[in-house]
Amino acid sequence: MDEKLFARALDAKQRAYAPYSNFAVGAAIRGAGGKIYAGCNVENAAYPQGCCAEASAISAMVLDGEQTISEICVVGGGELLVTPCGGCRQRIREFASDNTPIYICGPDGLRKTLSLGELLPLSFGPENILDKKD
Repeated sequence: MDEKLFARALDAKQRAYAPYSNFAVGAAIRGAGGKIYAGCNVENAAYPQGCCAEASAISAMVLDGEQTISEICVVGGGELLVTPCGGCRQRIREFASDNTPIYICGPDGLRKTLSLGELLPLSFGPENILDKKD
């Protein structure tokens, strides 16, 4: 993981809108073209209406015309690893492969690197729908 990717995710974390949980998260994605897209969590008083940092970053990436995630960095607080939630793992899967690295960071830097395949084994992805052999 390079420092630019981490810096963008950390900056996004600092911009998060998390007045209810007080748990800010930032994410940064590098697309296949090398450009970095950042996102933060945005909470809502109607809890299910909030948006995760990873989903925000994916939306920014798609809006820019990119459709491939080459790596992603997630920055959260606390002592435990802050990994993408189940829904975001599936969102990432839409644009990434099993080998895509996901850097799990705290405010001070890298804590663990996992592949998407490790976070979401035996996943269901676009090729499952596009495979029309049956």
